[in-house]
Amino acid sequence: MDFATIGGLIIAAAAILWTQNHEGGSPTDILLPGPLVLVFIGSLGVGLMGGTLKDGIGSLRALQKAFLGKPKNAGETVGVIIKMAERARREGLLALEDAIKEVDDEFLRDGLQTAIDGTDPDELYEILSARIQAKKAADKQTAKFWGDLGGYAPSVGIVGTVISLTVVLQNLSDAGSLGPMIASAFVATLWGVASANVFFLPVQTRLNRLSALETAQMELVVEGILAIQAGSNPRSVAKKLESLLPPGTAVPDKKAA
Repeated sequence: MDFATIGGLIIAAAAILWTQNHEGGSPTDILLPGPLVLVFIGSLGVGLMGGTLKDGIGSLRALQKAFLGKPKNAGETVGVIIKMAERARREGLLALEDAIKEVDDEFLRDGLQTAIDGTDPDELYEILSARIQAKKAADKQTAKFWGDLGGYAPSVGIVGTVISLTVVLQNLSDAGSLGPMIASAFVATLWGVASANVFFLPVQTRLNRLSALETAQMELVVEGILAIQAGSNPRSVAKKLESLLPPGTAVPDKKAA
């Protein structure tokens, strides 16, 4: 579990509430149900209008990934590939059929099985590359949904402010309540801007980052599978894959399987 997103949200929310209190107000002054519902639910509704229901459901499910998702350890994946390369070099590609059942990485497991089945290397590359491109497209759409909400939220907040000011204008005779009513009217604008920059847009950025890490690892896996299929020297496979790892990423175990 990666707590970067949760921790960042807590820090940002605390900064907003502290500032409100520091300026002489109370956190309850901005935690008003009306503006919160309008901005968050209203923006969500507008976002759903711009795509398909499947897009919306998938994007909402991705919220858990944005907050709790953690990229797989690329070094561990390389370690598994090296073991497979060593075994294939000693015993042949077919010897991996039982070993791959213990591989946790679904993409690596399926790719190795496709190679074991005797798929032509060029065709294997096309199949695996197509899966990567499909994932990139799906991830891009999911992240875009949250980015769109970040674009809609400020405008939805302004709508809330206009609604509140309309009510204020209808009660001009009550001079004593005008100040608090006008102040409350701008709370919707506050949450429109805050939700976009403290929630929706950061979620988009987080999902894009996770997608980039995951697809980069998938591309690394493709290189490893093709090297195994070609019968490359395990040491050469190790050097090639380690050169593709992010700086500071270690391969935990290079011993033969």
